[in-house]
Amino acid sequence: MSSSIDRFSEARRRPVAFLALGLGLLVSLLAGLPLAADWSSFRGDSGLSGRASGKLAEAPQPIWTFEVEDGFFATAAIVGDTVYAPGLDGKLYALAATDGEVRWSYEARSEIKSSPLVDGEVVYFGDESGALHAVATADGKARWVFEAGAAITSSPNLAPGCLLFGSYDNYLYCIDPAQGELRWKVETESYVHGTPAISGEATLVAGCDGNLRQVRWKDGQQTAATSLGGYAAASPAIANGIAYVGTFENQVLAIDLAAGKTLWTYENPERQFPYYASAALADDRLIIAGRDKAVRALRLADGSEIWKRSFRARFDASPVLLGDRVFVAGQDGKIQALDLTSGETRWEFDTGSAFDASPAIAGGYLVIGSADGVLYTFGPASTESPAR
Repeated sequence: MSSSIDRFSEARRRPVAFLALGLGLLVSLLAGLPLAADWSSFRGDSGLSGRASGKLAEAPQPIWTFEVEDGFFATAAIVGDTVYAPGLDGKLYALAATDGEVRWSYEARSEIKSSPLVDGEVVYFGDESGALHAVATADGKARWVFEAGAAITSSPNLAPGCLLFGSYDNYLYCIDPAQGELRWKVETESYVHGTPAISGEATLVAGCDGNLRQVRWKDGQQTAATSLGGYAAASPAIANGIAYVGTFENQVLAIDLAAGKTLWTYENPERQFPYYASAALADDRLIIAGRDKAVRALRLADGSEIWKRSFRARFDASPVLLGDRVFVAGQDGKIQALDLTSGETRWEFDTGSAFDASPAIAGGYLVIGSADGVLYTFGPASTESPAR
């Protein structure tokens, strides 16, 4: 499908609607039918499961693109009828999900590699200057700005009264989401690149110091630290008291949080490459994409391999689950939907550009930004309506 991109070559300097909205959307909205869940943060929920809900066409079609000069690294958010797209040009864009119209843009102080978190009337994100921004969703005006000591690539997560994020100044932060004031910070031994997960009363962060730390978000008290055997850029995914995370030591680990011990370790016996992307959690399996150019399904029970798919290029973007499909985006420029049971390809689209940003899926749309600066939005065919 590489020829598909040729149809959009003249549209890459402005948002363009390629397909009209179906009448069915209007009927659904007037009837008051429930909307699909939003994709309001980096991995879709506070436990960082990488799991989307709602519906998406079996063969989603590109409906509009939007371009920025310097590319996309962070994952977009989709909330209601708005896409929040953070660019390496240092701007956060609020775009209409239906046609890509720019509603507003907010200029940060530096590149944005931190995926936004949308909570009610505010969107939060960090930038490479070390500023954490709170911006009004209605008009893109700043609510407040908090200054950390170094770059913020970590995406924010939210516990009650505690906005959590990490920084390259070696700290995990909790700040008041309403006022932007520091509540506490915990020093680690190296950069905090990934997003902190939330499980019960604890926040968990896998850091470049090679530890998975458990910290009470209420008061900042560290309650446990489990060695990962190497540094981690990926964020942990949490389910049933177990954290799953890949490391730069070419391993994927399952860690029992109550016991603070590793339950199992998976390592590619043939090729030794790091895991940069965060994992996605299905009911009985973990989906992991690696720099060894492969996507795998591992059994949650013991880490044994269920299936493996090899591709032409490595994966830095994290996989996303929707029903029985796994959506992945690689450095070869392809976005693909794999069958969750077998790993076979059910849909693909070739953009010709690499992906660092991960897919976002909500409301019948799939949104992803490429390294060359094109934000792609996929939706239903012209005879269908977005699944809202």
